Formats: sequence, C-alpha cells, structure tokens
Amino acid sequence: MRDYSFRYHQGQPPPRKKSRFLIIVFIVATIIFGSFMLRKPSVSNDIPNFGKKSVADLVNTEIPNLLSQEPGVYTIYIYDIQNNIGYGIGEKTTMTAASVNKVPILATLYHLAGIGEIDLERTVVTQKEDIQDYGTGSIRYEEPGKTYSVKTLARLMMQKSDNTAAYILSTHILGVKKIQELTNSWGLIQTNIEKNSSSPSDMGLLLLKMYKGEITNQALTLEMLEFMTNSDFEDRIPTGVPHEVEVYHKTGDEVAKIHDVGIIDKKGHPYILAIFTSEMSDNERTKRIMAEISRKVYTAF
Repeated sequence: MRDYSFRYHQGQPPPRKKSRFLIIVFIVATIIFGSFMLRKPSVSNDIPNFGKKSVADLVNTEIPNLLSQEPGVYTIYIYDIQNNIGYGIGEKTTMTAASVNKVPILATLYHLAGIGEIDLERTVVTQKEDIQDYGTGSIRYEEPGKTYSVKTLARLMMQKSDNTAAYILSTHILGVKKIQELTNSWGLIQTNIEKNSSSPSDMGLLLLKMYKGEITNQALTLEMLEFMTNSDFEDRIPTGVPHEVEVYHKTGDEVAKIHDVGIIDKKGHPYILAIFTSEMSDNERTKRIMAEISRKVYTAF
C-alpha cells in the first residue's frame, strides 16, 4: 500500500524548495482564513442596524415606487417596537376611520373593565332600535330580544366587525363622550369618535399602548388582543405575513376606503403596521397592494 504520510528517512534527499514554498503558502492561507472566521461574528452584530436602515429605505423609496402607478391615496405608519422608531408616509393624515374606530371602543371597554367600572359578564338584550341593518356582522340577522354578554359583544365587534355590537357598546355601555375622553388621554390627537375619523399614527399609538399593557391589566390585555385575531377579514396585513406569526389587527371598509391596522407579533422583533387608504376604485386590488406592503415590511424586519 502506498504511504501518503510525510516521512523523512535517513539517506533520502531533503525536500525541494518548491515543496517548502507550497507549505509556507498553505500556512499563510490558513492564518488569513482563520482570522476572517474570527471576525465573522461582528457581521451578525450589525443586523439590527441593517434592519433599521432597510425599513427607512422601504418608506423612502421602495413603497413610494410601488405606489407611484397605483390610483388613490395610501397613508402608512410603521413602528419598530423593539427599537422605538417610527416611520411613515402621510401617517398623520386624518381620514374616515370606518370600522377601525372599533379599536378605541375595545380599548375603552377593557380599560374600564380593568379598573372595575365595567362588568364584562353583564348581559344585554338587543332591542329593535339597536339593530344596525347595514355592513358587516351577524347580530343584524338575529331577531331582537336576544341576550349577549358584554364580552361576547366585544368579540363580535372585532372578529366579525359587527356594527350592532359596536353600537350597543359605544352608546349603551360606554358612551361616546367617555370613549373620546380616554382616547384624548392616550394622546390620540387626530381621532374623533363622533365623526369617526383618525390617522395611521394615532392607531399605531393606540395599538402600541395595548400591546405594552398600558390600557389594562395583563389578563385583560391578552383577552383583548385575542379578539383581534382570526377575524372574518384576513385579506390585507395578515396575507403578507407567514402563517405562524400572530397578527392582532382590525380592518375598516367604506366607499372608496380600505384600511387595516395591526400588531405583527414577530418573535424577537414585533412591530406595528397601519394603512389607511382613500379614493380607491378597485377594492380587491387595493387589498393586494396592502398585502404586498405588509410582505415588504415583514421582510425588512
């Protein structure tokens, strides 16, 4: 068997200079490669900064390029919860909020429940005059006189965007004035409950307070957020996010207006995305564009 090991026997000629040269080259190359590998971890340490920069580039260049050929108006707010940085495109523009206004109703309800002013197990019997016979929801199809708990009304308001549930909660249980007072106290300066108007930045701020547990206690926060998952309307922000990532969100639809605001609970790097639109002529295309924006934002994070 041929021996490939390096052995020097007495009487053999010494290795030639070329062999020595190759050995030296091999040693130097090994040292250089080793030092490169030792420096490699510092690259991973730069990833958070790359993420920040990429989101800024997205807002400054990529999303405007995407929207440049699209009809209508898009206003967008992105908030990096981990790094406390916000990015926006017309994010303070006030628009009709449509069913996004159900988020401050929910927040007010659970805030008051947390301080003992509201009993979520209290029952309400629907009256004929309570039925909001338009838009979304299931209660409108029920006969008046059915009994619901306040908690069930809150769930239906969020997951089915039930207009009757929202009406009962805002009018009979909370009162519009109380909702507005708390909304103001949370710093939402562009939100008018009576006029049903808000902005992406206002909704982003409210979602941040909800996520951080600043609205109510921990148990009620989890319940409140749970009502913002698995809705009947998962065709915008959630479509751009992997299925395993939880999205707490609320959509809003009105004539020529398509909205979605949500918390994307990405493991290790949660963020908020709020999109309001107006002057839209093709609802389905608008939803696809919103999903594409969501995908781009998720990829940036």
